Amino acid sequence: MESLTIGYTCVALLMVLLFAGIPVAAAMGLLGIAGMILAVSEGFAFGQLRTLPYQVTSNYGYAVLPLFVLMGTIAGASGMTERLFFATEAWMRRIRGGLYQAVVLGSALFAAINGSTTVSAVLFMRLAYPEMLKYGYPRSLSIGAIAATGSFAAMIPPSITMVLYAIICEVSVGQLLIAGILPGVLTAAIYLIGIWIIVRVWPEMAPPVREAASIEVRLKAVSETWPVVILIMTISVGIYSGLFAPSAAGAVGAVGCFLLALWIFRGRFRPWLASAMSDAAAVSCIIFGILIGGLLYSRMIVVTGVIDDFVGLVGLIASTRLGFLMLVCIFYLIVGCFLDTTSMMIVTLPFIFPAAMKYNIDPIWFGILIVKLVEIAVITPPVGLNLFAVMSVVDKQTTWSHLVRGVTPFIALEVIVLILLVAFPEVSLWLPRKMLG
Repeated sequence: MESLTIGYTCVALLMVLLFAGIPVAAAMGLLGIAGMILAVSEGFAFGQLRTLPYQVTSNYGYAVLPLFVLMGTIAGASGMTERLFFATEAWMRRIRGGLYQAVVLGSALFAAINGSTTVSAVLFMRLAYPEMLKYGYPRSLSIGAIAATGSFAAMIPPSITMVLYAIICEVSVGQLLIAGILPGVLTAAIYLIGIWIIVRVWPEMAPPVREAASIEVRLKAVSETWPVVILIMTISVGIYSGLFAPSAAGAVGAVGCFLLALWIFRGRFRPWLASAMSDAAAVSCIIFGILIGGLLYSRMIVVTGVIDDFVGLVGLIASTRLGFLMLVCIFYLIVGCFLDTTSMMIVTLPFIFPAAMKYNIDPIWFGILIVKLVEIAVITPPVGLNLFAVMSVVDKQTTWSHLVRGVTPFIALEVIVLILLVAFPEVSLWLPRKMLG
């Protein structure tokens, strides 16, 4: 059997195994080893198996992944979410649809200390959703807003999704993280504008405006969030200025979140610390397992010639850079309906990224576009991760149809942001080009 045939057979088998429910790390690792044995030799395949896992787990640059995960788990377990939400709610109360706006702003701020979209969605679901129902907000748009704003964590640094892209495609983690700041702010702004329009065109989507909180209440709420804001600024400015590398930024963020949690809990360690540490260890092990399996799979499709053949095929279909980007967007929007985001990135980037480089697309800009497509994927039925996350904690009266109806307007807003990011690359590239270090 020719190497190219072996490679494409392994690609097809991977789709079968994933849809059969086989864990993605195991499916990619086994097919990667099998493909290399058949296409090259047994010695080459087992040589990769001996060296690659150690290279991944011992690489200092990859330490940013577990550190960002730990930062997010501590932030989620410590009650920082509540402080951010109640501060934004106190200021947004005088605006029609103020709880929607509070969820948008609170999620955006929390995303700056948490890199997981599902963690953000679940925490705000438990916190904001009961408040929304209490004050007469409709179930559909309420749950849709929470699921959609949870996706901010994929774009706003520190982002686990961005780190995975940077590792797979071998681009600068620091530049990519900084590149996500303006697109993240743009996404939050589009959400705020979109919600403002929705509640005025369809007044039944929001109850009457509540009485504004007193200035004392608002100032007190803000005063309780200043340590979180300082931590956010420290991480962003540190990476931007070159004061410390992304891995060091992860360490600073994790320690900062730990100190904030001690302050919130007045020095009490249990139970939040044990929960945060165990969750961080479990998630990190899963991510590294998927990463090792994905890299074995990537080596296989390189040595079998699938990459070169795929790049040539894409060149025949899309003759221009814009045509290629449109093809990628359509492809990811479709695949995102059926695969989880990590699997989608690990499986597709080894094919898509080399093709993007053929069109001289900036790898940082392309990374932002991929992350935006991942943001859309996590809220796209039927397999969006955030949809399952929020449905796991809803009351019995909230149904899947409520969620699908509620999230649809936000998918449309995300597509608008995607179009703007494609049309204006400088939104993604201006900050990385100005970095001092």
